[in-house]
Amino acid sequence: KKKRVMLYAHWDTRPFADKDSVRSNEPIDGANDGGSGVGVLLEIARQLSLRPADIGVDIIFFDGEDYGSPEGTPSTSTSYLDWCLGSQAWAKQPHRYGYRARFGILLDMVGAKRAAFNREGTSMRYAPNVVRKVWTRAKELGHGDLFRNRETPSTVDDNLFVSEFGGVPSVNIVDYRMNVIPMGYGPFHHTHADNMSVIDRGTLQAVGETVLSVVYTE
Repeated sequence: KKKRVMLYAHWDTRPFADKDSVRSNEPIDGANDGGSGVGVLLEIARQLSLRPADIGVDIIFFDGEDYGSPEGTPSTSTSYLDWCLGSQAWAKQPHRYGYRARFGILLDMVGAKRAAFNREGTSMRYAPNVVRKVWTRAKELGHGDLFRNRETPSTVDDNLFVSEFGGVPSVNIVDYRMNVIPMGYGPFHHTHADNMSVIDRGTLQAVGETVLSVVYTE
């Protein structure tokens, strides 16, 4: 099919728990940060095998997203290039020469209890129309409590490189909490607490239903 959409997540997890006070040099489970996006996309793939979409769907799992410098390392103008190694490589040499897709959807940290999927800044810069499409569909499906209308700062994530260098305008469904101190990805982010105990089936289902509905209506 010539008309295509791209769904993607990173399958690697943080190789060290740099935000934890114990065992900080050991890798984390990454149930939410890494595992959740992969799990939702695998279920979406299963659903598409049972009921194919009218549009072509490419599902891509990137490696090396979470290999950035440890917390507290002085940053430089190129520090952001330590992250998202897989998507950077793909953007330079995609799986198919001249690959094009209408848009992309990144799933990153999409499984935690009390998740907050705000309108992430990089997504709003490269794909504002896709943000509106996805967030409107989520609200129509009854998931407006998770998909919120608040805009959050730009992040360095796979959608940055896929959008800017890969030519596929992409949105990032990512749990970024503005109403907690400190703001960010939750108290378990890059710690050993990011395990199955933080995962909520309802959150996973809401994200999967929303993305699948968007795909089926393209």
